[in-house]
Amino acid sequence: MEAVGKVFTTAAGERVEALTPTSLDIDAGEFVSLVGPSGCGKSTLLNILAGLLEASTGVAKIGGRPIHGPDIDRGMVFQSYALFPWLNVIGNVEFGLERKRVPKRERRDIALAFLASVGLKDFAYKQVNELSGGMKQRVAIARAFATNPSTILMDEPFGALDALTRRSLQKQLLQIWQQNRKTVVFVTHSVSEAVVLSDRVVVMTARPGAIKSIIPIDLPHPRETISDTFRNYERQIYADLESELAKSFALEGHAEQ
Repeated sequence: MEAVGKVFTTAAGERVEALTPTSLDIDAGEFVSLVGPSGCGKSTLLNILAGLLEASTGVAKIGGRPIHGPDIDRGMVFQSYALFPWLNVIGNVEFGLERKRVPKRERRDIALAFLASVGLKDFAYKQVNELSGGMKQRVAIARAFATNPSTILMDEPFGALDALTRRSLQKQLLQIWQQNRKTVVFVTHSVSEAVVLSDRVVVMTARPGAIKSIIPIDLPHPRETISDTFRNYERQIYADLESELAKSFALEGHAEQ
Protein backbone atom coordinates (compact mmCIF):
# COMPACT_ATOMS: atom_id res chain seq x y z
CA MET A 1 0.00 0.00 0.00
CA GLU A 2 1.67 3.18 -1.23
CA ALA A 3 0.48 6.69 -0.26
CA VAL A 4 -3.17 5.56 -0.16
CA GLY A 5 -5.54 8.36 0.80
CA LYS A 6 -9.29 8.92 0.69
CA VAL A 7 -11.36 12.09 0.40
CA PHE A 8 -15.16 11.97 0.51
CA THR A 9 -17.48 14.63 -0.86
CA THR A 10 -20.64 15.28 1.16
CA ALA A 11 -24.07 15.96 -0.32
CA ALA A 12 -23.43 19.65 0.37
CA GLY A 13 -20.23 19.54 -1.70
CA GLU A 14 -17.87 19.63 1.28
CA ARG A 15 -14.64 17.65 0.96
CA VAL A 16 -13.83 15.50 3.99
CA GLU A 17 -10.41 13.89 4.22
CA ALA A 18 -10.87 10.51 5.89
CA LEU A 19 -7.40 9.09 5.26
CA THR A 20 -4.19 10.97 4.59
CA PRO A 21 -1.74 9.36 2.11
CA THR A 22 -0.66 6.25 4.01
CA SER A 23 1.91 3.55 3.21
CA LEU A 24 2.09 0.12 4.82
CA ASP A 25 3.70 -3.18 3.85
CA ILE A 26 2.19 -6.41 5.19
CA ASP A 27 3.99 -9.73 4.78
CA ALA A 28 2.22 -12.80 3.41
CA GLY A 29 0.74 -14.81 6.28
CA GLU A 30 0.99 -11.93 8.75
CA PHE A 31 -1.80 -10.98 11.18
CA VAL A 32 -2.03 -7.19 11.45
CA SER A 33 -4.58 -5.26 13.52
CA LEU A 34 -5.62 -1.64 13.03
CA VAL A 35 -6.64 0.32 16.13
CA GLY A 36 -7.54 3.98 16.52
CA PRO A 37 -10.29 6.42 17.49
CA SER A 38 -13.73 6.15 15.93
CA GLY A 39 -13.81 7.77 12.51
CA CYS A 40 -10.03 7.59 12.02
CA GLY A 41 -10.23 5.74 8.70
CA LYS A 42 -9.68 2.13 9.81
CA SER A 43 -12.73 0.80 7.99
CA THR A 44 -12.07 3.12 5.05
CA LEU A 45 -8.62 1.61 4.66
CA LEU A 46 -10.02 -1.91 4.96
CA ASN A 47 -12.69 -1.18 2.33
CA ILE A 48 -10.03 0.10 -0.06
CA LEU A 49 -8.12 -3.16 0.40
CA ALA A 50 -11.38 -5.05 -0.20
CA GLY A 51 -11.98 -3.13 -3.42
CA LEU A 52 -15.25 -1.73 -2.07
CA LEU A 53 -13.87 1.83 -2.14
CA GLU A 54 -11.53 3.46 -4.62
CA ALA A 55 -8.56 5.34 -3.18
CA SER A 56 -8.39 9.06 -3.95
CA THR A 57 -4.59 8.95 -4.02
CA GLY A 58 -1.90 6.28 -4.16
CA VAL A 59 -2.20 2.62 -5.02
CA ALA A 60 -3.23 -0.40 -2.95
CA LYS A 61 -1.80 -3.77 -3.98
CA ILE A 62 -2.13 -7.35 -2.82
CA GLY A 63 0.44 -9.83 -4.06
CA GLY A 64 2.00 -7.07 -6.14
CA ARG A 65 -1.22 -6.55 -8.14
CA PRO A 66 -3.18 -3.29 -7.93
CA ILE A 67 -6.67 -3.63 -6.46
CA HIS A 68 -9.48 -2.89 -8.91
CA GLY A 69 -12.73 -3.83 -7.21
CA PRO A 70 -13.72 -6.86 -5.11
CA ASP A 71 -12.05 -10.20 -5.78
CA ILE A 72 -12.58 -13.77 -4.59
CA ASP A 73 -8.90 -13.74 -3.55
CA ARG A 74 -9.83 -11.42 -0.67
CA GLY A 75 -12.21 -12.79 1.97
CA MET A 76 -14.24 -10.29 4.00
CA VAL A 77 -15.79 -10.71 7.45
CA PHE A 78 -18.10 -7.93 8.65
CA GLN A 79 -19.39 -7.11 12.12
CA SER A 80 -22.95 -7.71 10.90
CA TYR A 81 -22.26 -11.32 9.74
CA ALA A 82 -23.55 -10.63 6.17
CA LEU A 83 -24.81 -14.19 5.71
CA PHE A 84 -27.35 -15.02 3.01
CA PRO A 85 -30.67 -15.78 4.77
CA TRP A 86 -32.03 -17.79 1.83
CA LEU A 87 -29.14 -20.28 2.11
CA ASN A 88 -28.54 -22.75 4.90
CA VAL A 89 -25.25 -22.84 6.83
CA ILE A 90 -23.35 -25.05 4.41
CA GLY A 91 -24.81 -23.17 1.45
CA ASN A 92 -23.31 -19.96 2.83
CA VAL A 93 -19.87 -21.55 3.18
CA GLU A 94 -20.10 -23.09 -0.30
CA PHE A 95 -21.15 -19.82 -1.94
CA GLY A 96 -17.68 -18.58 -2.87
CA LEU A 97 -16.57 -22.07 -3.86
CA GLU A 98 -19.47 -22.26 -6.29
CA ARG A 99 -18.39 -18.94 -7.78
CA LYS A 100 -14.94 -20.46 -8.28
CA ARG A 101 -16.64 -23.38 -10.06
CA VAL A 102 -15.35 -25.94 -7.61
CA PRO A 103 -17.13 -29.28 -8.31
CA LYS A 104 -20.12 -29.97 -6.07
CA ARG A 105 -18.66 -32.93 -4.15
CA GLU A 106 -15.35 -31.12 -3.59
CA ARG A 107 -16.92 -27.91 -2.39
CA ARG A 108 -19.17 -29.88 0.00
CA ASP A 109 -16.10 -31.58 1.49
CA ILE A 110 -14.24 -28.25 1.81
CA ALA A 111 -17.24 -26.53 3.43
CA LEU A 112 -17.73 -29.34 5.94
CA ALA A 113 -14.03 -29.29 6.83
CA PHE A 114 -14.08 -25.55 7.56
CA LEU A 115 -17.34 -25.82 9.50
CA ALA A 116 -15.66 -28.54 11.57
CA SER A 117 -12.71 -26.22 12.19
CA VAL A 118 -15.06 -23.67 13.80
CA GLY A 119 -17.10 -26.32 15.66
CA LEU A 120 -20.21 -26.14 13.49
CA LYS A 121 -20.18 -29.33 11.41
CA ASP A 122 -23.30 -30.58 13.22
CA PHE A 123 -25.13 -27.36 12.23
CA ALA A 124 -24.28 -27.59 8.51
CA TYR A 125 -27.88 -28.01 7.38
CA LYS A 126 -29.48 -25.54 9.78
CA GLN A 127 -30.90 -22.23 8.58
CA VAL A 128 -28.89 -19.17 9.61
CA ASN A 129 -31.83 -17.72 11.55
CA GLU A 130 -31.55 -20.70 13.91
CA LEU A 131 -28.03 -19.68 14.99
CA SER A 132 -26.81 -17.38 17.75
CA GLY A 133 -24.74 -14.30 16.89
CA GLY A 134 -21.50 -16.06 17.76
CA MET A 135 -22.40 -19.06 15.61
CA LYS A 136 -23.27 -16.80 12.67
CA GLN A 137 -19.87 -15.16 12.93
CA ARG A 138 -18.19 -18.58 12.95
CA VAL A 139 -20.03 -19.37 9.70
CA ALA A 140 -18.78 -16.07 8.26
CA ILE A 141 -15.19 -16.94 9.24
CA ALA A 142 -15.48 -20.44 7.73
CA ARG A 143 -16.88 -18.91 4.52
CA ALA A 144 -14.03 -16.41 4.28
CA PHE A 145 -11.31 -19.07 4.65
CA ALA A 146 -13.03 -21.76 2.55
CA THR A 147 -12.24 -20.17 -0.83
CA ASN A 148 -8.50 -20.26 -0.05
CA PRO A 149 -7.97 -16.50 -0.50
CA SER A 150 -4.57 -14.90 -0.04
CA THR A 151 -5.99 -12.30 2.35
CA ILE A 152 -8.77 -12.11 4.96
CA LEU A 153 -10.11 -8.65 5.82
CA MET A 154 -12.05 -8.40 9.09
CA ASP A 155 -13.98 -5.32 10.19
CA GLU A 156 -14.79 -5.44 13.93
CA PRO A 157 -15.98 -9.05 13.54
CA PHE A 158 -16.45 -9.62 17.27
CA GLY A 159 -17.57 -6.13 18.24
CA ALA A 160 -21.25 -7.02 18.76
CA LEU A 161 -20.60 -10.15 20.82
CA ASP A 162 -20.51 -10.66 24.58
CA ALA A 163 -17.14 -10.98 26.28
CA LEU A 164 -17.18 -14.78 26.72
CA THR A 165 -18.24 -15.43 23.11
CA ARG A 166 -15.67 -12.94 21.89
CA ARG A 167 -12.87 -14.70 23.78
CA SER A 168 -13.94 -18.08 22.42
CA LEU A 169 -14.02 -16.80 18.83
CA GLN A 170 -10.60 -15.19 19.21
CA LYS A 171 -9.20 -18.63 20.06
CA GLN A 172 -10.98 -20.28 17.14
CA LEU A 173 -9.83 -17.57 14.72
CA LEU A 174 -6.22 -18.04 15.86
CA GLN A 175 -6.47 -21.79 15.37
CA ILE A 176 -7.87 -21.55 11.85
CA TRP A 177 -5.34 -18.82 10.96
CA GLN A 178 -2.42 -20.89 12.28
CA GLN A 179 -3.62 -23.88 10.26
CA ASN A 180 -4.01 -21.91 7.01
CA ARG A 181 -1.59 -18.95 7.43
CA LYS A 182 -3.52 -16.43 5.39
CA THR A 183 -2.70 -12.74 5.57
CA VAL A 184 -5.21 -11.12 7.96
CA VAL A 185 -5.96 -7.41 8.32
CA PHE A 186 -8.18 -6.96 11.37
CA VAL A 187 -9.96 -3.78 12.50
CA THR A 188 -10.79 -3.55 16.20
CA HIS A 189 -11.49 -1.00 18.93
CA SER A 190 -10.19 -3.42 21.56
CA VAL A 191 -6.52 -2.99 22.45
CA SER A 192 -6.52 -6.29 24.34
CA GLU A 193 -7.96 -8.11 21.33
CA ALA A 194 -5.30 -6.61 19.07
CA VAL A 195 -2.52 -7.81 21.39
CA VAL A 196 -4.08 -11.29 21.76
CA LEU A 197 -4.25 -11.84 18.00
CA SER A 198 -1.65 -9.84 16.14
CA ASP A 199 1.89 -10.08 14.84
CA ARG A 200 1.82 -6.27 14.60
CA VAL A 201 -0.58 -3.59 15.83
CA VAL A 202 -0.95 -0.46 13.69
CA VAL A 203 -2.05 2.56 15.74
CA MET A 204 -3.85 5.24 13.72
CA THR A 205 -4.28 8.93 14.41
CA ALA A 206 -7.53 10.84 14.76
CA ARG A 207 -9.20 11.94 11.50
CA PRO A 208 -7.80 12.41 8.98
CA GLY A 209 -6.33 8.98 9.61
CA ALA A 210 -2.63 8.25 9.35
CA ILE A 211 -0.31 5.67 10.88
CA LYS A 212 1.04 6.93 14.20
CA SER A 213 3.00 3.84 15.24
CA ILE A 214 3.50 0.18 14.42
CA ILE A 215 4.07 -2.14 17.38
CA PRO A 216 5.36 -5.69 16.84
CA ILE A 217 3.95 -8.15 19.38
CA ASP A 218 6.74 -10.56 20.29
CA LEU A 219 4.77 -13.14 22.26
CA PRO A 220 4.04 -16.81 21.48
CA HIS A 221 0.45 -18.03 21.10
CA PRO A 222 -1.63 -18.61 23.12
CA ARG A 223 -1.00 -15.34 24.95
CA GLU A 224 -1.53 -14.94 28.66
CA THR A 225 -3.49 -11.70 29.07
CA ILE A 226 -2.46 -11.17 32.69
CA SER A 227 1.29 -11.45 32.09
CA ASP A 228 3.48 -8.40 32.66
CA THR A 229 4.68 -8.45 29.05
CA PHE A 230 1.12 -8.51 27.70
CA ARG A 231 0.12 -5.62 29.96
CA ASN A 232 3.19 -3.65 28.86
CA TYR A 233 2.10 -3.95 25.23
CA GLU A 234 -1.37 -2.75 26.19
CA ARG A 235 0.09 0.24 28.05
CA GLN A 236 2.29 1.13 25.08
CA ILE A 237 -0.66 1.11 22.67
CA TYR A 238 -2.90 3.07 25.05
CA ALA A 239 -0.16 5.66 25.47
CA ASP A 240 -0.02 6.14 21.69
CA LEU A 241 -3.82 6.33 21.51
CA GLU A 242 -4.40 8.76 24.38
CA SER A 243 -3.65 12.02 22.56
CA GLU A 244 -5.45 10.78 19.43
CA LEU A 245 -8.59 10.03 21.41
CA ALA A 246 -8.48 13.55 22.84
CA LYS A 247 -8.20 14.98 19.31
CA SER A 248 -11.10 12.80 18.16
CA PHE A 249 -13.34 14.01 21.02
CA ALA A 250 -12.40 17.61 20.19
CA LEU A 251 -13.33 17.09 16.55
CA GLU A 252 -16.69 15.58 17.53
CA GLY A 253 -17.39 18.46 19.88
CA HIS A 254 -16.51 20.99 17.17
CA ALA A 255 -18.81 19.23 14.68
CA GLU A 256 -21.75 19.47 17.08
CA GLN A 257 -21.42 23.24 17.51
